[in-house]
Amino acid sequence: MAATQTFDPDARAIPFAEEGVGPAVVLIAARGLTIDYLSPLSHSLATEDFRVVRIGARHDADAAAPTDRAQDVVDLLDHLAIDHAWIGGHRDGGTVARFVALDHHDRVNGVLLLGVEDGDLPAPADGVPVLVIQGTADTVTPVANGEALRAQAPGLVSVVPVEGGGDMFPTTHVGATSWAIEDYLDWD
Repeated sequence: MAATQTFDPDARAIPFAEEGVGPAVVLIAARGLTIDYLSPLSHSLATEDFRVVRIGARHDADAAAPTDRAQDVVDLLDHLAIDHAWIGGHRDGGTVARFVALDHHDRVNGVLLLGVEDGDLPAPADGVPVLVIQGTADTVTPVANGEALRAQAPGLVSVVPVEGGGDMFPTTHVGATSWAIEDYLDWD
């Protein structure tokens, strides 16, 4: 597994890890969790020829708006010389991914949402495909949230259920989550 490093522009202390070679996939961890919990999913994708970058929240994440965290992602992509990627995240990490797509449209191939938060969030970015992977037993980011997003943009948003998956399905159902991403991105 890839070791955690720190990208520290302007004393933001952004934890990250990268592994694999191929098209870039970014996985943004949920606030309050370390990037380590996404390691099995990252490793699974890396073995299928993806370059996977796991990104955590900066040291002052509670004070950082989603747009600030989105800029952290773009700054790290610049640091790693990644021009464009599929940007994904779990829980509020997915919300950050949505803001990356809105604010930096040219850097985003698509958005991967590992559960969809509810609340007053913007519609998907124009022309950017969105894959929602949703645990069917998830009570933190319930299935209805992903379905509501698909109803907002039916031509852009696809939803794949992970049967029996709760909130932590990216960790408890690694195979199903990884397969859904690999299948959707159709990278061989």
